[in-house]
Amino acid sequence: MRRRIIKLLVRILLIFLIVTATAGWYMREEIQRLWAVNSLFDAELIVHNFSHMDEAFLNVEVPRGSGPASSLPEGEPAELPADVTEWIEERAVTSLLVLQGGQIRHESYHLGTAPSDQRISWSVAKSFLSALMGTLVDDGTIPELGAQVTDYVPMLAGSAYDGATILDVLQMSSGVTFDEDYLDYDSDINRMGREIALGGTLDGFAAALTENDRPAGEQWQYVSIDTHVIGMVIRGATGRDIPSLLSERIIQPLGMDSTPYYLTDGEGVAFVLGGLNMTTRDYARLGLLFLNNGEYDGQRILSPDWVAASTTASANTAPGEIGYGYQWWIPVGSEPGQFMARGIYGQYIYVDQLNDVVIATTGADRQFRDAGINEENVRIFRLIADSLAPPEPEPEPEPEPEPLSEPQPESEPDQQPEDGQ
Repeated sequence: MRRRIIKLLVRILLIFLIVTATAGWYMREEIQRLWAVNSLFDAELIVHNFSHMDEAFLNVEVPRGSGPASSLPEGEPAELPADVTEWIEERAVTSLLVLQGGQIRHESYHLGTAPSDQRISWSVAKSFLSALMGTLVDDGTIPELGAQVTDYVPMLAGSAYDGATILDVLQMSSGVTFDEDYLDYDSDINRMGREIALGGTLDGFAAALTENDRPAGEQWQYVSIDTHVIGMVIRGATGRDIPSLLSERIIQPLGMDSTPYYLTDGEGVAFVLGGLNMTTRDYARLGLLFLNNGEYDGQRILSPDWVAASTTASANTAPGEIGYGYQWWIPVGSEPGQFMARGIYGQYIYVDQLNDVVIATTGADRQFRDAGINEENVRIFRLIADSLAPPEPEPEPEPEPEPLSEPQPESEPDQQPEDGQ
């Protein structure tokens, strides 16, 4: 009897192992992606992972076209401020590219990365999507930012986005309840990451959000899923997917070095809020487009009005805090024409129109959320830009006044000779 029970238990265990192995085989890709999500930011893996996101996640190319890469000529090498070297090490910077006047003044790669690495953008991707939206506003495809998102995305009716306008989501003012804490395993942003890893749909994830913290448009609150809704609006307005549209309107005109790619969800929908991957030089090309008010290599891609509106601190952020436009950041103390795209772990495109400077940097900074880190990064960017500013012309010395000439004595009249002389 005992032997029979043992045999039965062994059979049950074997069946369990076979079923588990079979399930593991059929779900091996999902399991691999889930493991990749859970180990993505590990200290010993993060630098490699950020250059090889296509090895672990579903992805789709953004065609660069057949044209040559646009020119980024070498300029005179810049002597960067002394603080930059220490900053590169402390902030786990993987690349730093500095352009002035469209010329490369500094380019360096760190922690084993190379110029050909296609680094994950994280939220820098949001600024690319904003540029794409600008082309659709400029040509009248989306004529009114005050329109309801549900006008273009009916599936959001009844969700937390019902009543929000396109402008609300552009400015991160949708009022949707969304936990953006990257360090909390159960936060909304991390649940969304696992949704992607397991082949779920981001459209369904957005439509399933039903709670609001405040009325739409009332207050700025950084909510990454707002950017996905912008993508849904663009797809609804055009009937096109984002990768092909971004390729046509932004990527090909900028003449990228290589073919970028997006991470996608299980339906092949691009992860537009943070899944764009490209080289550091290609990130800088978007900066040049905005530096030059929507023009690139003599071609008008965006209107100056869209560039100005995108990069003006128009969202209702808290007083004294960093400003926000249409998916672009405006640091505290900025002059008009100074703004940036920003992604977690140290991804930036910093634009300074006053000094004709673009700075693109990528990183793997696991302390990126510590107090004061973003402010320190901005300080470094400003140091670099200011160090490249042309010296103030010395005022021309005022001409010395000419000395006053001494009055000459009046000449005496000619004397007539006396008679007999």
